[in-house]
Amino acid sequence: MSRPRVLLADDHRIVAAGLQALLRPDYELVGHAPDGRSLLELARGTAADFVVADISMPGLNGIAALQAMRREGLDVPVIFLTMHTEPAYARRALEAGAAGYVLKHAAPQELLQALQVAAQGGVFISAEIAAEVLGTPGQRPERDPASGLTPRQREILALLVDGRSAKEIAKLLDISHRTVEYHKYQAMEALGAATNAELIRLAIKLRLTGP
Repeated sequence: MSRPRVLLADDHRIVAAGLQALLRPDYELVGHAPDGRSLLELARGTAADFVVADISMPGLNGIAALQAMRREGLDVPVIFLTMHTEPAYARRALEAGAAGYVLKHAAPQELLQALQVAAQGGVFISAEIAAEVLGTPGQRPERDPASGLTPRQREILALLVDGRSAKEIAKLLDISHRTVEYHKYQAMEALGAATNAELIRLAIKLRLTGP
């Protein structure tokens, strides 16, 4: 049985070497890009199942490279492994369609877990910053539970209530499937919903069912 194929992108050779040692037992490494432009070129030419990339790289940063990949129709899951702990970086990465955001000082197991989550179509965020990125789990505003939702989240909720799947919503809104999942996850956190069914029930109750 063939192993999943991973493309690495990091301008620090010692980091790349450490990643190769960590991943080699379970993954096939199909290339190493030292900068964002090389990442884009290798992503076009290799049949990678995953990309593990830094954000800060010469020439073209990781987020810009991901945006370019998505414009070209390259839908390979991208997991960022970065030193940036600021939630704003993580939000930008996830908005661009990243499948994961892992901090470099986290335990190696977090990267392996991120790959497993991405393989199932999910999104992984390092535990250290997950609450800041997504909001405090279970927190509900006292007055209007929907007041913290963004226009995009409301739009996606309306389409979910309409019976659309995440894949259909991604196509309708011209965004990636993982971006839809990210917004849906944020809406679940904002409304305190534990499941998709509960999210839809709350959306109907709050009349988030149309423009």
